[in-house]
Amino acid sequence: MSRPFPASPADRSARARPGASAAAARPNEARKSAARERLILLTRLLDSAVHVPVLRTRVGLDALLGLVPVVGDLVSGALGLYLVFEARQLGASRWLQARMIGNLLMDTAVGAVPVAGDLFDIYFKAHVRNLKLLQASLGEPYIDGGSGRTADARADVIDVDVEVV
Repeated sequence: MSRPFPASPADRSARARPGASAAAARPNEARKSAARERLILLTRLLDSAVHVPVLRTRVGLDALLGLVPVVGDLVSGALGLYLVFEARQLGASRWLQARMIGNLLMDTAVGAVPVAGDLFDIYFKAHVRNLKLLQASLGEPYIDGGSGRTADARADVIDVDVEVV
């Protein structure tokens, strides 16, 4: 029995090299790992780059961009859309992408209001919310946007601090 269509180049190369599919999976995993690292790095930069003791929170580039009327919030929203694009590449569902875009729209719309929007930008942290949603969807532990630790490790540090005091 003959095949109606000739074998594709991928089929021929897979037959020629028995471990080809496993080798092809490694670069894909490396690409996904690099995308995850970019997401975490950009999220930290945008939402929690610097600790501000007076506000008792971390502030990122998003809050600073929010000080520039309209344009700053649009730039922050565009950077957030890049994060959604990366999430899509990692396999985020359409529903998750819609939730992430909803967070960005709220951040951009409320952030455009002159003074209240700047305060909202400091505390809402849409990019951290989106990273949490994505990592929960992918079944990965949440990596804290500020410290780089998993949420469980951060809780252990808090327990130690309480015991010492």
